[in-house]
Amino acid sequence: MATAYKPKNILITGAAGFIASHVCNRLIRNYPEYKIVVLDKLDYCSNLKNLHPSRSSSNFKFIKGDIGSADLVNFILLTESIDTIMHFAAQTHVDNSFGNSFEFTKNNIYGTHVLLEACKVTGQIKRFIHVSTDEVYGETDEDAVVGNHEASQLLPTNPYSATKAGAEMLVMAYGRSYGLPVITTRGNNVYGPNQFPEKMIPKFILLAMKGKPLPIHGDGSNVRSYLYCEDVAEAFEVILHKGEVGHVYNIGTKKERRVVDVAKEICQLFSLNPDTQIKFVENRPFNDQRYFLDDQKLKNLGWSERTSWEEGLRKTMDWYVKNPEWWGDVSGALLPHPKMLMVPGIERKFDGTDTGASAFSLSTNMFVPPPKNNPSTQKPSLKFLIYGKTGWIGGLLGKICEKQGIPYEYGQGRLQERSQLLADIQSVKPTHVFNAAGVTGRPNVDWCESHKPETIRTNVVGTLTLADVCRDHNLLMINYATGCIFEYDAAHPSRSGIGFKEEDTPNFTGSFYSKTKAMVEELLKEYDNVCTLRVRMPISSDLSNPRNFITKISRYDKVVDIPNSMTILDELLPISVEMAKRNLRGLWNFTNPGVVSHNEILEMYKKYIDPSFKWTNFTLEEQAKVIVAPRSNNEMDASKLKKEFPELLPIKESLIKYVFEPNKKAFSG
Repeated sequence: MATAYKPKNILITGAAGFIASHVCNRLIRNYPEYKIVVLDKLDYCSNLKNLHPSRSSSNFKFIKGDIGSADLVNFILLTESIDTIMHFAAQTHVDNSFGNSFEFTKNNIYGTHVLLEACKVTGQIKRFIHVSTDEVYGETDEDAVVGNHEASQLLPTNPYSATKAGAEMLVMAYGRSYGLPVITTRGNNVYGPNQFPEKMIPKFILLAMKGKPLPIHGDGSNVRSYLYCEDVAEAFEVILHKGEVGHVYNIGTKKERRVVDVAKEICQLFSLNPDTQIKFVENRPFNDQRYFLDDQKLKNLGWSERTSWEEGLRKTMDWYVKNPEWWGDVSGALLPHPKMLMVPGIERKFDGTDTGASAFSLSTNMFVPPPKNNPSTQKPSLKFLIYGKTGWIGGLLGKICEKQGIPYEYGQGRLQERSQLLADIQSVKPTHVFNAAGVTGRPNVDWCESHKPETIRTNVVGTLTLADVCRDHNLLMINYATGCIFEYDAAHPSRSGIGFKEEDTPNFTGSFYSKTKAMVEELLKEYDNVCTLRVRMPISSDLSNPRNFITKISRYDKVVDIPNSMTILDELLPISVEMAKRNLRGLWNFTNPGVVSHNEILEMYKKYIDPSFKWTNFTLEEQAKVIVAPRSNNEMDASKLKKEFPELLPIKESLIKYVFEPNKKAFSG
């Protein structure tokens, strides 16, 4: 396969819309070295809030404007030194195309033509990715077993898909006549957060939230394939870097659902009776029965669908429940047959408060019939190299990889031996490296007080050596660190709810272990390929593990009673894997939100596990007499992690869900 393409300055059209905003946010998050310029006219289905995760980034720029303006497009290409275009901007709602087809021709065909001509004139574009739709293939036979492949005939059946097919023909012509480096994508239906509710899934969710009927066109037997937005964003990330010029790529899924079944599942999520909640209405002028794609070509590049339908639908529902006013007044879009929202001349205001949805089109085509690559020769999309095989976290990471089907190997080299680390990387050829190795003490941190050289060798020298080797090989390193580098102080008093943030300077030096961890954390800030996760007092559902904080304190004769932030590994370790997939970097407080005290945990232990359990408290002064090194007690501010993963549970809820409830069943069984 050809060397991966590396863009420098990317223009994304329509990125205030649905799909393109997820693509933009992903690229900003994963590639800080790329400059991303967004061009969007902010019409009814666009919303600047969709780009909120990117707007504070130094490599992001937003320009309000229309792709139909040749002068503006030429000016942007030249002044921003654009070398790559990802063209999502389009009118996409089929119902609207029946009522105002000329607007679709203007936006989808003429707008694309303006972009192509500007590329020809400037002569500086190295990639032009045109986003089209599976609807250009027309209706798929109900009994078809094989989906439409990229060289299938285009047979659009509605004005929307006809304009997308027309735009594809222009893209193909400019590729052949002028040698423009074009790639086209054609995709299935996409759903997820931020989607304007003219589309079926967000419309049904918002109606269900209000307890209103869910209108289904015709008898609801039409079949569609649905992909979650983050999976689609990843597909575009893969195509951008690995897609071949002159080729078309289907972005699809084999998992199909009838429209009526989708409506029933949404009713079930809201505990509504589908028999009374679903309302069958007059069908639209032509409603294709089925779209079915062959997506093997894209899979050969290393992409695969990650999000199950059940997970994606639940995430989407949760987002709309939390953001019911994201789009403002959308009553017109929620009608069985929406009124025309895209009236010429009506645009969103550029104040960041207006709503809008998608200025996208899911994929486009480019004529290309070469034979498919042999899947067996393709490099897997993910492969993890994990250090810390014999450790608690390292062992759990292996189990998570097995559960998720992620190829992985444990490192054989010692962290402080650079040549051994190089041999591991050359042998395994990983996409990501996880460092769960380190000296914490045997049986506890007191051991480090009398074994300082060994502690430095692993915790400082070894970690820095691994980070340096990873940087030389352009590899992201997920580094499991500790939050035991802080202690309550005047600015962060106990039980105040004021936690230490990522940018706060460590203030706990009571143990040599904590000193080494704070030291290496500061040095790792110089490595932009490292994601450091501050773990605290880790807990898992395995109550037989002696490293488990609950197991420890349940075996002590006496315990202190101090509120602390803690890490529920059953919930957070899978999140760390997702952070690797998202290529997140920097420093993260890796704990559940909030605090829990020793007594509160032992009360839960007594309630769920052992009703006869008893314990005795003692003071910090009394504790100091039986330990060598002082212990860290603090609250960590987990708001940064919570913002990235809104589903993250507070510490006490997580304890019950992931630790005590499962063990209650096990012990009672």
